[in-house]
Amino acid sequence: MAVPGNEEPSESSASADRSTSALGASTSGRLSSSPVGPPPSLLAASMSELLGPSERVLRQIVAWRPPEYVWRAIAAFVLGGESLYRICRGRFHRRNTLQQLWLVGPGSLGVCLLTLSFVGMVFTIQFIREFARLGLTRSVGGVLGLALIRELSPVITSIIVAGRVGSAFAAELGTMQVSEQTDSLRVLGTDPVDYLVAPRVLACMLATPALNVLCFGTGMAASVFLAQVVYDVPARVVLDSALRAIDTWDVLTSLLKCWVFGTLIATVSCSWGFTTHGGAKGVGESTTAAVVISLVLIFVADFGLSLLFFQGQGDALRQCF
Repeated sequence: MAVPGNEEPSESSASADRSTSALGASTSGRLSSSPVGPPPSLLAASMSELLGPSERVLRQIVAWRPPEYVWRAIAAFVLGGESLYRICRGRFHRRNTLQQLWLVGPGSLGVCLLTLSFVGMVFTIQFIREFARLGLTRSVGGVLGLALIRELSPVITSIIVAGRVGSAFAAELGTMQVSEQTDSLRVLGTDPVDYLVAPRVLACMLATPALNVLCFGTGMAASVFLAQVVYDVPARVVLDSALRAIDTWDVLTSLLKCWVFGTLIATVSCSWGFTTHGGAKGVGESTTAAVVISLVLIFVADFGLSLLFFQGQGDALRQCF
């Protein structure tokens, strides 16, 4: 028979046991969740002190990441090599190549012809003004022809192509990259280099030298017209002097320069477009960088090719005097 006076102590002791066990469980949970050992920063510092100088240098080398312009330059070099390899193997989209040829060639023809016309006339004014004082007006055509075909025509044509076509390439491919359209091409089994890059590189390689020839002819025609109409120098005299000064080597070097310039423009523009990130802001930055770098490379390559092709003393103007 239960004693009534013993019920309250038993209930109070049971509740005390439950509270004690709960307190112990919470305390053990906090102890198990709390980190054991020194903090990570102190541990990393102690590990770096334990490593020798060579190990620390090796870890820094492994953890180093190149700047953005370095890996973009590497990407441009690799992409250019892949494009040339696939062009040589015939692995490029034909229809896309024709579209890009129209953009680079006839699409840029009007701006190029207009620019070279005024450049030729400006140089005609300067040459005739100075040569007339020396009595060498008959030599104006030779000097003007050499200046146009060796330097002015290929460089100015390439600058126009870089500003008009290179910016379009970088903006278009950059937009496709940030909107993941290039990834969609890969999912569909289409190589973006074969479909997008190689046609653009081939179009610039073919169209830029052709533009150079047309621009040179237009520049000479504008110069002859100005000399005949304004300065009363016969057109026959200017053309005869130019033909005697220009030889086959000048024509070949001019075409080769434009071929190199066009390849550089397309490669840089496509690679900067393919490595675009950061949304619309990144597209604008890539477009600007592609045009600026293309212009710098044009002048650097022009210096190198001129130094290579025209070393020593020349005698092209000897027959003009």
